[in-house]
Amino acid sequence: MARNGQHGTALVTGASSGIGAVYADRLARRGYDLILVARDAARLEALAERLRAAEGVAVEVLPADLGAAAGRKLIEQRLAGDAAITLLVNNAGAAVAGEIIGIDPDAAEALIMLNVVAATRLAMAAGRAFAKRGEGAIINIASVVALLPGRISGVYSATKAFVLNFSQALTQELSQSGVRVQAVLPGATRTEIWGRAGVDVNALDAAAVMGVDEMVDAALAGFDASETVTIPALPDAADWQAFEAARQALGPNLSRDHAAARYRVLSA
Repeated sequence: MARNGQHGTALVTGASSGIGAVYADRLARRGYDLILVARDAARLEALAERLRAAEGVAVEVLPADLGAAAGRKLIEQRLAGDAAITLLVNNAGAAVAGEIIGIDPDAAEALIMLNVVAATRLAMAAGRAFAKRGEGAIINIASVVALLPGRISGVYSATKAFVLNFSQALTQELSQSGVRVQAVLPGATRTEIWGRAGVDVNALDAAAVMGVDEMVDAALAGFDASETVTIPALPDAADWQAFEAARQALGPNLSRDHAAARYRVLSA
């Protein structure tokens, strides 16, 4: 397989700022060539110029609106057809704040199209392409609100719960294919997503907000350690392991041929 970069090419979505831009920087330092995807072509070009000069890697700018079908299709086709791509960072996303019944339904739908539909379709395209070659990795950016329903908004936390569940299922399906999947669950991170959602990040508890550079560096440390789920702020990995063990323990009793005794109506 022809590659220019030391590790092939990483395609990073939502790369114009915040988490995506830092991933681009860190991956360039590691020797990846890059394909940077976002709507803001000017910001992508500025980042690309800096990374080319600083790291000497090839950087392609690929403007696309992943909230629209045409944009998703463009990136899906690139993932399917470019054998140099070895890593997808599925980062593009947005947030909307407020109670479920108070949010504009059109805004909620747009959020789902970006956070869920785009993330799903791109991961599927990358997963199929990587599995055929027997190598590659997918990093899906979820959020700790996947475990905390209703934080920020019920719609946003639900989209991130989907990303976590989807990533875990994809991990199982691709486990024998040579393809790795990592779900990253950041806590509150100091990025532009807050302002776009109408929330002042500076009004949050500073002790609960992580800098974006530190968050991405921790996530990549988790990637290097072959974690399938990385929670950068979690002090003890055993807490997540216990949570997962409890979830798995429910399995045998979630589907049975009779209702649980507490639901049975006793005849008179």
